[in-house]
Amino acid sequence: MRSAHIALKRALSLLILLALPALASAAGHGTILIYGDSLSAAYGISQKDGWGSLLRERLRKDGIDYNVANASISGETSSGGASRIKSTLQQYKPGITVLALGANDGLRGLPVAQMKTNLDAIIRAALAAGSKVVLVGMRLPPNYGPEYMREFENTFSTLATRYKLPIAPFLLEGVGDKPELFQPDQLHPIASAQPQLLDNVWKALKPVL
Repeated sequence: MRSAHIALKRALSLLILLALPALASAAGHGTILIYGDSLSAAYGISQKDGWGSLLRERLRKDGIDYNVANASISGETSSGGASRIKSTLQQYKPGITVLALGANDGLRGLPVAQMKTNLDAIIRAALAAGSKVVLVGMRLPPNYGPEYMREFENTFSTLATRYKLPIAPFLLEGVGDKPELFQPDQLHPIASAQPQLLDNVWKALKPVL
């Protein structure tokens, strides 16, 4: 009787061990976290028109079963993002994190090395939490000088290579050189430009789904 009990316990333990990877996968792949700044927070337009909301619609239409949590904050720098990443990951437990920070660092002329360190910390935190990371790059206007621009832009490709991440090289690709697609501040795209932003992110995101 005792040997039968031990055998049953061993069988149950084996079943639990076999089930753990599947359970972890199911728990970790339900949410896409958008982690960015005003460019991802639908600044100046209706929330329903922002590319984050359009992503929800595309997933639904394509029958892809993911929730989308947009934790983007207007004005956010990489430093602010690094300071709140752990609590945000704990709150949403995303299977995928779309990291779209850095624009405000560049616009403020903050040290690129500091931005790189912050983005690196965010990536490592997300990966450690079991979330895949899709990196979204940015570029700067030419008035920031060629050396700063080059160092800034190379940061994203360097991190993508270091951690083998899919990357959307430039969030504003196809939009950045069209003034008519921006609000009066010439910084934030209008509603009709948001589908292009989504397309830019989608190219890197879709293979991860």
